[in-house]
Amino acid sequence: MKPRLLGIAAFAIALFATNFHAAAQQRFQTVPLTAGINLIQAEVAADNAHRQQGLMFREKMGTNEGMVFLFDEPAEVCMWMKNTLIPLSVAFIDSEGKIVNIEDMQPQTTDSHCAKRPARYALEMNLDWFKKRNLKPGTKIGGLPGLPG
Repeated sequence: MKPRLLGIAAFAIALFATNFHAAAQQRFQTVPLTAGINLIQAEVAADNAHRQQGLMFREKMGTNEGMVFLFDEPAEVCMWMKNTLIPLSVAFIDSEGKIVNIEDMQPQTTDSHCAKRPARYALEMNLDWFKKRNLKPGTKIGGLPGLPG
């Protein structure tokens, strides 16, 4: 390959990688949530594109930051960790805002972690966040989009 074409190809690859990394670091709209006395700043993944992107390629997340996934109606939802770099715990939440079950997930795996019964939301937090705060199934999460006060 001629040196000029090689330089153009290298530039194009670098530009693509930079844009891809920037897109992966994109932050979504946030909402404040509560779990008992705990305050959470949760990014919202409310459509297919945002749900598919989720927390992929993020290298870190603040202590009380997370991502809440909204589903149009209660469903038997599952989560996985493809291209997700940080270990997470996910709480599946029903239509009343109560935690159904909590699952721990390891980075860059495609294992399915599923709600034990239909869930309307999934809240991803840093690994063991729920356990460290003694939050369990039945705990109410406040401030979820689409739920009254």
